[in-house]
Amino acid sequence: MVVDDQAVVRAGFAAMVDAEPDLTVVAEAGDGASAVELAAARAPDLVLMDIRMPGMDGLTATRLITGLETRPRVLVLTTFDLDEYVYEALRAGASGFLLKDAQPEELLTAVRVVAAGDGILAPGVTRRLIDTFARGGSLPPPAPAFLARLTPREREVLLQIASGRTNAEIGTELGVATGTVKTHVNALLAKLGLRDRVQATILAYESGLIRPGGTPAV
Repeated sequence: MVVDDQAVVRAGFAAMVDAEPDLTVVAEAGDGASAVELAAARAPDLVLMDIRMPGMDGLTATRLITGLETRPRVLVLTTFDLDEYVYEALRAGASGFLLKDAQPEELLTAVRVVAAGDGILAPGVTRRLIDTFARGGSLPPPAPAFLARLTPREREVLLQIASGRTNAEIGTELGVATGTVKTHVNALLAKLGLRDRVQATILAYESGLIRPGGTPAV
């Protein structure tokens, strides 16, 4: 489902997605309230969500949509790469964040990645986005109960995820196979009750496990 208050933009995204043989647009909405209603009725796998819209904004809509029984995944699209609403949308349950000026192939890749169950943040934005809002308040120290759930290797992998590295890059850094990294990622997500890498990154910052700037907490 494509959600954007600008009809031309909405139609453009819908046409781009619908042109792909493995993707189908099942609904379009011009505001958050309509998006929530349509998501409940049409049960899309993924929602492309604008943030700034009249009436119910994308942040509220994201929280309501990700709470539906069918649990659609939300990929946020915005023109603002340092928009506090984007950060809040990720906390509300969105699984990805992409700028509207992304290339068509980047958008389609993001749609497939998020629909497949992973999370994605726009290249080059991960660090700035999280750092900006992490500096907005003091971070608590790492919670012992939180860390105790993870093995030492899983904690290492979480730190690497929070630094924006891919599974292949993590494997190279830690000297293990990419498949092994994926196993560790799946295990730590399950232990922490997280949906994807985006939520893991935010949790690592908010728990104090990693500091703004990407450095591990001592």
